[in-house]
Amino acid sequence: MTPHTSSSVLQQKIGDLYPGYFALVMATGIVSIATYLLEMPAIAWSLFWINVAAYGILWLLTLARLVWHYRRVMRDLQDHAKGPGFFTIVAATCVLGSQVAILGHDLYAAGLLWTLGLALWFILMYSFFTAITVREEKPGIETGINGAWLIAIVATQSVSILGILISDLFGPWEEVLLFFTLAMYLFGCMLYMVTITLIFYRLTFFHLDPEQLTPPYWINMGAVAITTLAGATLLLAAPKWEFLIDSESFLTMFTLFFWAAGTWWIPMLLILGAWRHFYKKYPFTYDPQFWGM
Repeated sequence: MTPHTSSSVLQQKIGDLYPGYFALVMATGIVSIATYLLEMPAIAWSLFWINVAAYGILWLLTLARLVWHYRRVMRDLQDHAKGPGFFTIVAATCVLGSQVAILGHDLYAAGLLWTLGLALWFILMYSFFTAITVREEKPGIETGINGAWLIAIVATQSVSILGILISDLFGPWEEVLLFFTLAMYLFGCMLYMVTITLIFYRLTFFHLDPEQLTPPYWINMGAVAITTLAGATLLLAAPKWEFLIDSESFLTMFTLFFWAAGTWWIPMLLILGAWRHFYKKYPFTYDPQFWGM
């Protein structure tokens, strides 16, 4: 294979990069933080450094794709099925920031990642939803929506959680930041209830082939899991702001509500997974979407 051919193959592979591949960083960060809290620091730190490397490599590939395949990236962003995958960039940035804050106790580095995550959130949130709203030709709900849409909620709540973790950096502006994180939490709650209604409608009233039951449907549960975490994190931060203390009963019940919803989804998703792979014999093959599980 000549160098020119190798370069062409590399460019083609980068052009085919799955927009939601940053879910790899999300998943690794979640396990890293969990093992740290369970007092398994060796595993936690190993996964942290793997995550730092994966995050850097995925950014290099994403920027290369943006340079070499700009139009294709823009088409993906405006696509009902693929576009939501870009929100994994926001969530991955904030999950990595949470790792930095929790494992490394480096609030300044975590603050930089939060700033980047917040900027990406604004860009992607309004770009994607504007693009699919004004698009002239739109798919039907049976092909246009899937579990990946819920990554928008995961991204929103990840910004809220990391904002709470770094709130000590803001000094006299701490209450302003806590108000913003509370607003992001509530917006994420609203967006979940709207989106999951459409997804539930699609699953229960339209024909479902096993290949359509993709791994991102696990985010039906994952989005409320991180929403529960955001609510719990706000409750832990209540002593920092009197308004949160006054809202404690509301936040507790709302957080419990989302915990119950997420818990309900787990057996349902396991049953649907068994139906897909054991009853319908859909093969187990690697797919980057599996990181969403």
